[in-house]
Amino acid sequence: MSTLSYHEQKDRDNTIHLRQLIKGLPPFCAQFFRGIEPRTSSRTRIAYAYDLKVFFEFLVKELPAFQNMQITDIRLEQLDEIHAVDLEEFMEYLKYRFNDKNQEVINKERGIMRKISTLKSFYNYFYRQEELKNNPAALIQMPKLHEKEIIRLDVDEVALLLDEVEQGDRLTPKQKEYHAKTKTRDLALLTLLLGTGIRVSECVGLNLQDVDFKNGGIRIHRKGGKEVTVYFGREVEDALLDYLDQRNEIIPETGHEDALFFSMQNKRLSVRSVENLVKKYARIVTPLKKITPHKLRSTYGTNLYRETGDIYLVADVLGHSDVNTTKKHYAALEDERRRSARNAVRLREDSPF
Repeated sequence: MSTLSYHEQKDRDNTIHLRQLIKGLPPFCAQFFRGIEPRTSSRTRIAYAYDLKVFFEFLVKELPAFQNMQITDIRLEQLDEIHAVDLEEFMEYLKYRFNDKNQEVINKERGIMRKISTLKSFYNYFYRQEELKNNPAALIQMPKLHEKEIIRLDVDEVALLLDEVEQGDRLTPKQKEYHAKTKTRDLALLTLLLGTGIRVSECVGLNLQDVDFKNGGIRIHRKGGKEVTVYFGREVEDALLDYLDQRNEIIPETGHEDALFFSMQNKRLSVRSVENLVKKYARIVTPLKKITPHKLRSTYGTNLYRETGDIYLVADVLGHSDVNTTKKHYAALEDERRRSARNAVRLREDSPF
């Protein structure tokens, strides 16, 4: 049996992957990643590494001072030669560019914002260390974000989705071949996501021993490694118990013995597999909505807020570190509640005349 938990294994794999990515960056980048390690996750650092690679590719492709250089030959002191106007050009470059395979890459507002945010963190680190004299990234304004409509399932769509998982009437003939084998698992998994609002990574990381039927809770690992208990209701309990009857008959692959949800290969289910599973059923029920596991999380948050009206409870259950994040996502519902309150307070009794 594996000596590492799912989350420890993922962190180990990410750390090894990051080391490979750093080898393709200028040597001084290793110092940056060591410096931010205590306050960032391994997944975040990998995202930073990809973003920085794009920046250094821009330097050697577009700026005369860096042309004909290898990325790994760039020296830290050369970054002092970069000005704010160069970074504005970088933002323009990000909109449409070509990667190493000569494939066109289009970055939208959020993608550009993330890369500029990475660059600001990078410059801030070396500027605070007094290893750079200039910090042009501090002069760059972040791109304006246009708020996107939050997509979620309506109450009737949730019921239709779970009905489709149970029945599979509208699946393709090929999908129906697998449906009989996976429908109990799929129903348990989707009921759990819709009934608790946990993240897909938290879901696939669940082990058998993380489920507590006595108290109706599951132990999950939040972002940053925090361990919390999330509670579930009767529908989730029933779906999980049905699945466990089937799961107990499965002989898992070595190293996957503790996993709660198995793939058809008797291995721990992956994030990508859950994403594909949700997409398969959701596009049958609601083809005009692009439903992902995260949209199921939004659906749960919406339902919980409508039932309780407690934005702080929603923030706590969803694991948001800042309640303002929650308020931002459910602002429309808050406005709906405020409008409904307009006639709640009576100033004078209706006159009998």
